[in-house]
Amino acid sequence: MFGRNGDNERREPVLSASSAYGELRLSPEDRPTAMVRKSSGGGSSRKSGSSSASRESGRSASGRGRGPKRRGLLSRLFYWTFVLGIWAVVGVAGLIFYEAGQLPPIQNLAIPDRPPTIIIQAADGRTIATRGEMRGSAVPLRSLPPYVPQAFVAIEDRRFYSHFGLDPLGLGRAVFVNLTSGRLREGGSTLTQQLAKNLFLTQERTLSRKIQELILSIWLETKYSKNEILELYVNRVYFGAGAWGIEAAAQRYFNKSARQLTLAEAAMIAGLVKSPSSLAPTRNLDAAQQRAAVVLDAMADARFISTEMEQAALAKPATVAKNNSSDVAGYVADWVADQLKTILPSIEHDVIVQTTLDMSLQAVADKALKEALAKNGKKLGVEQGALVVMDTDGGVRALVGGRSYEESQYNRAVTARRQPGSSFKPFVYLTAMERGLTPETIREDAPVQIKGWKPENFSRDYRGPVDLKTAISLSLNTVAVRLALEVGPGEVVKTAQRLGITSKLEPNASIALGTSEVSVLEMADAYAPFANGGYGVAAHVIQQVKDSGSGKLLYTAPSPNRGMVMAPPHVSMMNRMLQQVVLTGTAKRADLPGWPVAGKTGTSQDYRDAWFIGYTGRLVAAVWLGNDDSSPTKKASGAGVPVEVWSQVMKAAHKDMPPVQLPGAGLEAPQIAPSNLPPGDVPEEPVVTGGPQAQRKPATIDNWLLDKLFGG
Repeated sequence: MFGRNGDNERREPVLSASSAYGELRLSPEDRPTAMVRKSSGGGSSRKSGSSSASRESGRSASGRGRGPKRRGLLSRLFYWTFVLGIWAVVGVAGLIFYEAGQLPPIQNLAIPDRPPTIIIQAADGRTIATRGEMRGSAVPLRSLPPYVPQAFVAIEDRRFYSHFGLDPLGLGRAVFVNLTSGRLREGGSTLTQQLAKNLFLTQERTLSRKIQELILSIWLETKYSKNEILELYVNRVYFGAGAWGIEAAAQRYFNKSARQLTLAEAAMIAGLVKSPSSLAPTRNLDAAQQRAAVVLDAMADARFISTEMEQAALAKPATVAKNNSSDVAGYVADWVADQLKTILPSIEHDVIVQTTLDMSLQAVADKALKEALAKNGKKLGVEQGALVVMDTDGGVRALVGGRSYEESQYNRAVTARRQPGSSFKPFVYLTAMERGLTPETIREDAPVQIKGWKPENFSRDYRGPVDLKTAISLSLNTVAVRLALEVGPGEVVKTAQRLGITSKLEPNASIALGTSEVSVLEMADAYAPFANGGYGVAAHVIQQVKDSGSGKLLYTAPSPNRGMVMAPPHVSMMNRMLQQVVLTGTAKRADLPGWPVAGKTGTSQDYRDAWFIGYTGRLVAAVWLGNDDSSPTKKASGAGVPVEVWSQVMKAAHKDMPPVQLPGAGLEAPQIAPSNLPPGDVPEEPVVTGGPQAQRKPATIDNWLLDKLFGG
C-alpha cells in the first residue's frame, strides 16, 4: 500500500491500542498462565491498564452469558431424556413384539375348550360325584344370583367394567404397597389378566409371562364383552380342594348348585381366589370366613350390597356342608376316574359314568368303619381301615379306602398292599383239595422248623393229628405250612393268581401264612369264586359310559365272568370248611342271622394287619384294619373289630334279601383220588377210624420230610 507522502514504500498494518479496531491481543490475565504472572507482581503500567480493562470486559461478558449457559444445560437434559425415552419405548415395543411372536397368531387364538367333566352316578342313577379337571358344569352368568359376580368384581377388580384389560391405577397401587411394605402383598392383575393366565399361560412368575398375559388380556377385551369375560372367569378359576369353576366349588363346599348360593357363601367362594389352597374352608374354615368378611366389606364399599345385607351375612357366616357325598364316595369316584383313563383314553365331551355302587350301602360302610375306628382305634393302636363289598359277579357295591377322604385321599382298598396273614390260607387248602385231599384228611399239628424258621400257632398250642376242616377253622399255622410244602409253594401261588390275585407273590414256605402283600380289592375278588360256584370274576365298578350331551353310549362293561376257575367238588369242600370257620372257628363272632356264611380271618406278623373276608351266596366283603406305616397294632386281630365291621355292613346289605345256600356247602365230600403229587414222596398212613366215612388217607408230612425237602 502506499504511504501518505506518495512514496512507494510498502508498509505493514499495525494493530495497536489506538487502532480503530481496538485492542485484539490477549492480556496476560486472559491466558492460562495469568495467575502465575500475577503472582510474580510484574507488568508495565500499560499492560496493567490493559489487563484491568480486559478483566472488566470479561466480567461484563460473563455476566451476560450466565443465562444462556443454564438454558443450554436444560436443553441438553431435555434432549437426552427425550432420546432415552424414545429408546425405552423402542425397547419395550421390541420386547412386546418379541413376546407376541412367541404366542400363536392372534387370528388363530381361540378360547380353549373347557375340559370335559366326568359325572359319576350310582347304580340307581343318582349323581354321587364329579371328576375331571373342572369337576363341575359351566353356569351362565345370568343364572347366578347377582351378588355372586359382584363379589368377584368387588374383591378382585373394582374397575373391571371401566378398564381395557390393564388397570393402571390398580397396578400403581399394588406397586406402591409392595414397595412400602418390603414384600409382595398385592398383585395388580385384573380379572381379564387372571383369565388370560388361566386359559393360555403357565403359573410361573416371570417378566416374559407377564407381558404375554397383558397382550392376551387386551385381545380378550377386544373380542369379548365384559360379561362374557366375567362368565368365563367364574367358570374357569380354581377354588381349592380340586374344585375348578364356581359350580364345582359350590358342590364341593356347600353341597348345592352355584345357582343357590347365599350371599355369605358367594363371599366365601370369591375370597378363595386369593389363595385357594390355604383358604379352602375344608382345610381352614376360620381363615375362609375371615376372608369372606373382607369380601362383604368390599361389596358394601362398592355399593353392591346394603349395610343391612352385609351385617346379615356376617351374622351367619358360611360353613362347609356336613356328610356330603364327596367324602362318602370320594375313594370310589377317584378310582372310577383312574379306570376311565384306560377305558376311554380320549374324552372330548362331558360324560356320564354309571357304576355298580349302592349309595345306601356305601354310606353304611363308611359310617361303620368310621365308628369302629373312633371307638376302638386308640385302644388297639389302629389308625386306618378299608373295606370292599362286591356281588358274586365282581360288581363293587361299596368301597371305603380310609377313615376319612377329607384327611387323606390315599385309597387303601385299591392301591395299598398289605400282608393278608391267615386270610390267604384258603388258597393253600384249595390247592391241596385239587390234589386229592379232603376236609376230613388228617395232618399233624406239631412244631415245624425250616432252616431256622419256626412257624407257631396263634395260641402256641399243638393238637397233634387234626383234620383239615378243623385246622382251617382254628387257623393252625403249622398245618398250613405243611400243606404248602406238600403241594409246593409255587402251586399255591398259581392257585391264588387263578382265582384273582394280581400282586406279585413269593413262592416260599411262608406263603402259607400270607406274607406276600395284596390289596383288599384283590382279596374280595379272589374269594368271589367260593361264593358263586367256582367262576372267576373281574372286580369292576363301571357299568357303562355315555356322552352327557348326545346320550351316545361310549362304553359298556364286558361280562366279568372269566370262566370256571374251580371245579364244583372243590367249591363244595372249601365252602364246608370256610363255613366252619364262622360256625365254630376264629370268625364265630360274625353275625348275619338266617344266612349261611363262610370266610376267613387273618392277622399278620406282630399284629400289623387284621383281616376278615367273608361271603354269602349273594355278596363278598373284605375288611382290613392297620396303620399306614405298617407299625404293629396293640394286638388287633382279624377275629375282633374286622368281624364286627363286616357284620354291621353285611346286615344292611342283605336286608330284605331272601337267604340262599352257599354253593355245595350241604353236600358230602366226594371221593377224589390224589393227583399231581410226585409218587413216593408221601408215604401211606394207617387207616384212620372215623365212623362210616373212614378211608385210607395220605400220611402226615413230618419233620423228616421237611428235612428231606429243605435240607435242614
